[in-house]
Amino acid sequence: MTVRAASVSHRFEAEDLFCDPTFSHPVISPDGTTLAYLAPAGGRRNVWVRGIGQEHEEARCVTHDSRRGILTFFWCDDPRWLLYLQDTDGNEDWHLFRVDLEHPEAPPYDLTPLEPGSRVFFAEPMPSRPGTVLATMNQRPTRLDMFLVDVSTGEISLLHEQAEAGVDLLLDRDGEPAFVSRVTEDGSTEFSAIDAVTGQQRPLLRAGGAEQPMGVEVQRSTPDGMGLVLSLYLEDDDLQLVRIDRETAEVTVLAAVPGRSLDIMGMLAPGVLPPTLFIDRATGEILAARFTGHRPHIEVVDPGFAAVHTALSALSDGVLGSLSSDTSGTRWVATFLHDREPEAWLYDHATGRSRRLFRSYPHLDPAHLAPMEPVRILARDGLALHSYLTLPVGVTARKLPLALVVHGGPWAHDSWGFSAQAQFLADRGHAVLQVNFRGSTGCGRRHTLAARGEFAGAMHTDILDAVDWAVDRGIADPDRVGIIGGSYGGYAALVGAAFTPERFSAAVDLVGIADLSSFLRSLPPVSRPYIASNWLAYVGDPDNPAQEADMLARSPISRVDAITTPLLIAHGANDARVRREESDRIVTSMRDRGIPVEYLLADDEGHGFGNPENEIRLQRAIAAHFAQHLT
Repeated sequence: MTVRAASVSHRFEAEDLFCDPTFSHPVISPDGTTLAYLAPAGGRRNVWVRGIGQEHEEARCVTHDSRRGILTFFWCDDPRWLLYLQDTDGNEDWHLFRVDLEHPEAPPYDLTPLEPGSRVFFAEPMPSRPGTVLATMNQRPTRLDMFLVDVSTGEISLLHEQAEAGVDLLLDRDGEPAFVSRVTEDGSTEFSAIDAVTGQQRPLLRAGGAEQPMGVEVQRSTPDGMGLVLSLYLEDDDLQLVRIDRETAEVTVLAAVPGRSLDIMGMLAPGVLPPTLFIDRATGEILAARFTGHRPHIEVVDPGFAAVHTALSALSDGVLGSLSSDTSGTRWVATFLHDREPEAWLYDHATGRSRRLFRSYPHLDPAHLAPMEPVRILARDGLALHSYLTLPVGVTARKLPLALVVHGGPWAHDSWGFSAQAQFLADRGHAVLQVNFRGSTGCGRRHTLAARGEFAGAMHTDILDAVDWAVDRGIADPDRVGIIGGSYGGYAALVGAAFTPERFSAAVDLVGIADLSSFLRSLPPVSRPYIASNWLAYVGDPDNPAQEADMLARSPISRVDAITTPLLIAHGANDARVRREESDRIVTSMRDRGIPVEYLLADDEGHGFGNPENEIRLQRAIAAHFAQHLT
């Protein structure tokens, strides 16, 4: 098994792959005249704007964040204003800021001056009330209330107060309550219709639970309030997009693809990850939905969008990523996911003309980048593990050092697209394997449910089976296997080092969980109603002594004395999800026993490294760690 040869020998440095993208996240203004996007300025990602026919050289940088890069921004309905979310050094206390494009040199205005520990969970323009934004915040520490924010004046008014924890309103296009969802004690969700006159609630259905560990991910009212749109499993194994009639409770399938599940990753990080649903800016109707597979698949929902989608699909051999249009639906700005050449295009549906706006990494030659190939691996119990293999360019794939890259969540999944981590390790001669182990979402109901009670169990043996697959095919050298991951992936790396140290010659833990019980006890109060379907259902309840004992047995901290695998551990001092003390305990124990361990602690980071200088320092350390222990 060999890979294609590159025309020119090349080796990427960490700076080449882990600098901020030259261009990313383009969004067209509501009137179709202006493009906003992210690009570096002052060493951080900032928002730039330019006329729709202009180039970057003519653009203006309208934010001036020098502390932490911006990830999420959006237009107000008035194109004078741009809004963006920002936290402090990765602490995830998100605030909503306003930028005045008529005075872009002015300091940003904090529209949500919250106390520490409170944050903006969600924000979007309110179409029925021009000049306002709907923001969901926990001003009350244990409640998620909805507020209207007047963008021009900064005035905040309470719109809907959360009656009790775990009970959420779904609003129609006018901002009126149409449905209510209630998380039950067992983690499932009850949905009811709300009478517009009396406010009485009429039950419609109960769904979710452990089969949807992150909750029923898609929950929205149709614009007219007459239908409830949900992501649900029906009769088969695939997650579908459905509509529930508010009067009859009749279920209608809006989008389903046999053998593929609705890709819910975009619901977990709106504005950052590719969206699950593409929404008409003017009407709020669903245009299309994203589904998983070897490559992501876009399924058209609105027949009126089909011609636009066909035209967009002809622009790139990648897969549609993000999408925005003016309110008339004439001008469209689309990004495309690709394993070697992510890019963005402008398309005018009235004229049929299009032009490429930019490549995200113009300094990288696609010929020097490695393809990401989908592979199917069978676990020892026969469960299919849909995975991705990236091999060094121009090298015979025979007994290579193997880098096993484990995704986080664990209720996330790896998918086809550009991976700086995979490219960096492949460029250094490693075969890179990304495994959608049991519990990963996007692989069907059975695959997800197979992870219950299997932390440090079958979820780990899936990873070992993937290593055996690569070894049996002659791709990987069994004596040169490394494991790397962040968050749950960091936990998986620690499990590899603590439970099966003989299988791994090196491990890298990025903000990983070392103590499952400690992790659950440190979750903020506002999250408590929402963990019954995931952590409690899959791992256990630390308030139950027997379950807590089992959680400890599945925690790397309980087996730290068995770790002999050289470790690199990285953590952000402001991590709001996994306390740095967990990493401190692992490092102290290993140093006391003289086991090789390197510890990178960043004072200006949270749950993962976001600032490019920290990421580059980390990647240099990873390269040195693997070079020392896998070659």
